Amino acid sequence: MTATIEPTIIKERLPSASARLSLAPTGSVPALLDGAWWPRSRDLLREIPTLTNALDARWGRITHVTVNPAHWPVIPRKVPVTGHTVHVGWFADEQDPNKVILLSYTVGRLDLLVIPPETEPAAAARLMAAATVPGGIRTASGLMADEATGHDGTEARSREEAWETDGGAAIGILSSALRMSSALRR
Repeated sequence: MTATIEPTIIKERLPSASARLSLAPTGSVPALLDGAWWPRSRDLLREIPTLTNALDARWGRITHVTVNPAHWPVIPRKVPVTGHTVHVGWFADEQDPNKVILLSYTVGRLDLLVIPPETEPAAAARLMAAATVPGGIRTASGLMADEATGHDGTEARSREEAWETDGGAAIGILSSALRMSSALRR
């Protein structure tokens, strides 16, 4: 996916509903991630104001945001938010594609897992909880891979359970026994 870098956008866009955000408890053991953010779209012009409005009161004014362009089709250079402008940067190779970095003059840096907007609510809840574990050592992409693996494993177990319920193993054993007895008769 290629990202388009837009020049400064002056026009105001209506922010979406409240930010879907989960942060690690303050004062907890430092971790690789400070929390998780589940945006409603891949439109940074719309999503950044909602995110910064939720964080400004807790963490101080967010001044810069960096993303990996892998999941963001358009990356504006500046985004107008309540009372100020947030500068947006991007790093294709250096930054985890599933993470957003927020910078504030008062707090420093926040690293958040970005949960794709199309994620099912149950999976998003699991990811939000995993990203806020104090002392967590999983990267954003690691958590996303774990969720994908867990989901694939759950689907495989469901298929296996359905096969077992339909008599899959018993029928398999029975047909093997019948083949063996017919081979012995010959």
